[in-house]
Amino acid sequence: MTTKDIVYIALFAALTAALGLMPPIHFAGAALPPITAQSLGVMLAGAVLGAKRGGFALLLFIALVAVGLPLLSGGRGGFGVLLGTSGGFLLAWPFCAALIGYLIENDSAAGPVKTGVYVALGGIALMYAAGIPWMAFIGKLGLGKSLSIMVAYVPGDLVKVVLATLIARGLRRAYPNL
Repeated sequence: MTTKDIVYIALFAALTAALGLMPPIHFAGAALPPITAQSLGVMLAGAVLGAKRGGFALLLFIALVAVGLPLLSGGRGGFGVLLGTSGGFLLAWPFCAALIGYLIENDSAAGPVKTGVYVALGGIALMYAAGIPWMAFIGKLGLGKSLSIMVAYVPGDLVKVVLATLIARGLRRAYPNL
């Protein structure tokens, strides 16, 4: 790992933290995961940095949250947050970024639609696959109710997919050696 890699990893961990400055929207009750802009940071880290650096950026972010830094939207932090109803989503972030990066790295000729699909696979499908069962178990909601709650989150996540795709493709064009 080069100094450049370490700088990019720290930069995208910081970007994800900065996206947490936008106030969370507590939809369907305060005990459920809030709607935040931070999943955009996950999508961008994978799409811009690739699998390894993107995954490490979010692993660093989660480690900082676990030790108590209030980096999550609404000033939340600490190991307890990772064990709450949103913990499955949060703990999946490094894997989500790594999957997005892996898919994009292995299809460098992907157009905007295909890139968007890759971002959606990691940033929505994988994140929901990890987070919904966790939320159902921890929140004692049941899988069906958890699925129905998460339907309300999909439109915002699709907007983030479009933004991440446009930003990542622009950055990759402007900085081909990124």
